[in-house]
Amino acid sequence: NILLILGIAAVITPLAVDRQLIKLDVPLMVGMSVLLFLLCLDGSISRIDGVILITCLAIYLFVLLRVSKNESGAIKLEYAEGVSENEGKTKPLWWNLGAVTIGMLGLVGGSKLLVMAAITVATALGISELVIGLTVIALGTSLPEVATSVIAAVKGETDIAAGNAVGSNLFNIMSVLGITALVAPDGISVAAQALHFDIPVMIMVAAMCLPVFFVGSQINRVEGMIFLAYYLAYTCYLILVSAEHSLVQPYVSVVLWLFLPLSVIVWWVYNRKYYAVDRVKN
Repeated sequence: NILLILGIAAVITPLAVDRQLIKLDVPLMVGMSVLLFLLCLDGSISRIDGVILITCLAIYLFVLLRVSKNESGAIKLEYAEGVSENEGKTKPLWWNLGAVTIGMLGLVGGSKLLVMAAITVATALGISELVIGLTVIALGTSLPEVATSVIAAVKGETDIAAGNAVGSNLFNIMSVLGITALVAPDGISVAAQALHFDIPVMIMVAAMCLPVFFVGSQINRVEGMIFLAYYLAYTCYLILVSAEHSLVQPYVSVVLWLFLPLSVIVWWVYNRKYYAVDRVKN
């Protein structure tokens, strides 16, 4: 969600980051990622763990409602101004509700077809279930977020593009895993590879959002390209591990000691020059 969705959207256009994301949602995303890691240490997400995640979701929703209530006056004023400016151009409510319904059905149906077909192909090729879940199913189930963020970026609604990815991560952890753990008779088993590699990578990516979002309160195109490069590097690693290829260790060494430090240097140099030029213009 972070590396692929925000990467694609930011390459299309720099994404403005709302202050609430920096102060509340991103720190919470990091905290929930760490909490998930701790809950998985025993090798499963039990029903008690599910209750903990659902409780966190309830608290988060309560805080969001309080925050939105405080901002409702400004939002209503902005909405009224937008309606007055576009009066006569907007479509009726019934048309918009119908378009939303058809769009959701199309996204769900298309994602389901993609996942089913991809699983069949991946299984035939002998790829493990974990790798399928981390790549094929993750991509298929994220297509609605990809579509939403890309369209929002194209239309200039960059707050939606960034908030969509972060919000999706929070709900995946608290709601999807929480509810699934509650209804699963024996909880959710956690693969050793997920505990030792994939979840720590998720925590690192979540933590990486803090400096990226904070600097300039936006995600620029270079940062988007770095996100996409990280996603490709991660996917390549999964494929090599699944194939038990001899290049796994050399690949990890190159990524850790060359690719990651180089990307950090590029990020730091670009942002220093970019915001220096921006300050001069202002």
